[in-house]
Amino acid sequence: MAIGKWIGGILGFITTGSPLGALAGYVLGSWFDAALLSFADGNDGPHTFEDAQRRSGSSSTYSRNTRTEYTRQQHYEGQRNSFMFSLLVLASYVIKADGKVMHSEMEYVRNMLRINFGNQAVVEGDEILKKLFERQKQMDAQRAGSYKQTVYESCRQIYSNMSYEQRLQLLAFLCEIARADGNVPKSEIEALRWIASSLGLSSKEADSMLNLDSGSNNLEAAYKVLEISPDATDDEVRKAYRKLALKHHPDKVATLGEDVRKAAEKKLQEINAAKDLIYKSRGL
Repeated sequence: MAIGKWIGGILGFITTGSPLGALAGYVLGSWFDAALLSFADGNDGPHTFEDAQRRSGSSSTYSRNTRTEYTRQQHYEGQRNSFMFSLLVLASYVIKADGKVMHSEMEYVRNMLRINFGNQAVVEGDEILKKLFERQKQMDAQRAGSYKQTVYESCRQIYSNMSYEQRLQLLAFLCEIARADGNVPKSEIEALRWIASSLGLSSKEADSMLNLDSGSNNLEAAYKVLEISPDATDDEVRKAYRKLALKHHPDKVATLGEDVRKAAEKKLQEINAAKDLIYKSRGL
């Protein structure tokens, strides 16, 4: 995932003058010249459909079907880049919610980027996070809470541009990052619930994602995963599971790539494990 495609994808997602756009400009600005050189050298793929057409050597065959495929590919890359940048912006807030940057959390982010977006994304994502931490420090030094306000406004923009299921997967990744060191302090839980609300999601959905890793062997956690209380009726348990399985179905995020779909598939397996524990305890 080269820098040029980062820029093209993100600028296709943000709007001029938006908080998310401002953050993108801050962390990506120094890369523009290199990206433009890459385009000029032909190292980052065709910049426009016309570039691709010229390189194909045939204007007669590289027509309607190829144009459609090219547009689809550009849209796909834009969605992935936008999703990843949004993830890093929100992760920069969650990671520092307790006032410190944990090595385990940073390593988890790197591993997540490697698995879901490739090795090049690790290098670029690491640099983006460092710049976001720097920006957070600068903004809060000038006016306390200003970075949080920018993150809130970014969340509202993400809400307007991403589907419900994509925002759920975004929240799931953030919860995984918070759990990376085996301990989620109150400050991070509150940050995740606040982000969930800002994304148009609920605190119950945040709690569900936070309990996924223990929902298969802890009954209390399993109920939180299904977003219900232990005194729910059997019918309510079944209904809650069906609703959860539907909204977390991996195919709902397939447009972000096969790797992200697989991450959602793993999440659904954990939801199923929590359901199985509850069913077993009730003899269902």
